[in-house]
Amino acid sequence: MKHIAYLKNTIQEYAWGSHSAIAELLGQRMPASRPQAELWMGAHPKAPSYVATEDGYRSLAALIAAYPTEILGSETVHRFNHQLPFLFKVLAAAKPLSIQAHPDRNWADKGFDREEKLGIPMDAPERNYKDRQHKPECICALTDFWGLCGFRRIDTMVGLLQRLCPATLKKELDIFSHDDPQAALKSFFSRLLARSTNEKVEIVTEACDQAGRSHSDDATFEWVSRLNSTYPLDIGIIFPAVLNLVHLKTGQALYMQPGELHAYLDGVGIEIMANSDNVLRGGLTPKHIDGAELMRILIFEEKRIDILEPEPQADGAGVYKTPAREFELSVILLKNGASYRSSDKRSVEILLCTTGQHRIKPDGRAEATALVQGQSVLIPAAESPYVIQGQGTIYKASVP
Repeated sequence: MKHIAYLKNTIQEYAWGSHSAIAELLGQRMPASRPQAELWMGAHPKAPSYVATEDGYRSLAALIAAYPTEILGSETVHRFNHQLPFLFKVLAAAKPLSIQAHPDRNWADKGFDREEKLGIPMDAPERNYKDRQHKPECICALTDFWGLCGFRRIDTMVGLLQRLCPATLKKELDIFSHDDPQAALKSFFSRLLARSTNEKVEIVTEACDQAGRSHSDDATFEWVSRLNSTYPLDIGIIFPAVLNLVHLKTGQALYMQPGELHAYLDGVGIEIMANSDNVLRGGLTPKHIDGAELMRILIFEEKRIDILEPEPQADGAGVYKTPAREFELSVILLKNGASYRSSDKRSVEILLCTTGQHRIKPDGRAEATALVQGQSVLIPAAESPYVIQGQGTIYKASVP
């Protein structure tokens, strides 16, 4: 397996997905009959991509098992135990996703072992750990994109909650006046999750009433009301005041490390992450919430938001720089006759065209591979260096 090959990818149909965004990207009939939430590109066992070969479409996971060095490259084979270390997605959020966090390697390993010993089936609703992997991730906006990420500055958070929940959260907010900030934040969050169902309803009811009366242009109050219309009386409705509310413009990106509480609220984006499906939820969901386990993995610190812009490279791509070892996201934007030439030394790459038409021509080949909107290709590490010509936008997933 040494040559560029087209991919056939699985669409995940979750209730929060869009009926149009992924269908439009792929050139399918709109609206889709069911909500289309994510397009997965990779080798995750839940939904591996299928690769076009002379013998028909074959699972990327199976091909990597058969040709690990040719596809991944020797360094990636060695560093990641013969596995593709990233999962590449298109995410289309027509409704808010659950508030969630992902474990680091240590907690993932311990949690997986514990749930295996308890005999919890892999598909059980209460199963938290599907694998032993951590899950740093990066979201890059294809449209205006709204999300929550990491705890706000404590003084800002307290000020907002005093406006939204002055009566129902008074005792919890008093903690911040006499504890050190990190301990107070952890205590506040623990007490919030431990409130009874009736008490949570009272908190959310007060927050929605106060948000409805607010004349502030702060989007926090608008999002409290919007979340209540989708997840009525869910405690997660107050989280726009607890977490940083982030608005990404097209082409901007955000990195989340393991242990950071976050949620995607609205928009379409390119997502790349370590190849894991471990999720612990805290709100905005009818799914299982394990508050005790969530408390164990969270980072209780104020987060400074660092919005990523693509950093221009000599080859013509723009790279979104993150500390992740498993993945690197790049954008290749071609116009006015420009071209992109790959590095002579590469790892495995997956390319997705989001706009336009392109031709990919490896050195020494007479024929080029066409790549148009909605198409994706696998470029094995063993493929020759290549040149892309055309007009439009391509997103590239690779191993740094």
